[in-house]
Amino acid sequence: MNNKSHTRLKEIGFNREFWEMLDLIVSNSEIVIDRPKGTNHPKFADFLYKVDYGYLKNTNSMDNEGIDVWVGTGEKKIDAIMCIVDLLKRDSEIKILIGCTEEEKQLIYQTHNESQWMKGILIRR
Repeated sequence: MNNKSHTRLKEIGFNREFWEMLDLIVSNSEIVIDRPKGTNHPKFADFLYKVDYGYLKNTNSMDNEGIDVWVGTGEKKIDAIMCIVDLLKRDSEIKILIGCTEEEKQLIYQTHNESQWMKGILIRR
């Protein structure tokens, strides 16, 4: 096995371990949906949530709040994460996507990229 193949196998193992750790934190946390699909953002009235949005209770993220989650209508497993950079808040964080259909993933991706102040990338499992 050459070095490139060995490095790739290590990356796959680390990727698997990353997703397994996310699975553990989600399975051991209560999901709180505080912004259901169809509701507006509490501070920005023109922002409508197109997918259920909430957080994992008793967890901590970069903003000192619970880890953010988008919860879709599909099978309740982690499908992807969004990595976000927000220039207004001057922070970055991840948001875990749970049970999101392809259409919901696209809505979430668009949501995090429609502002000039926030950009995100979608990383699929």
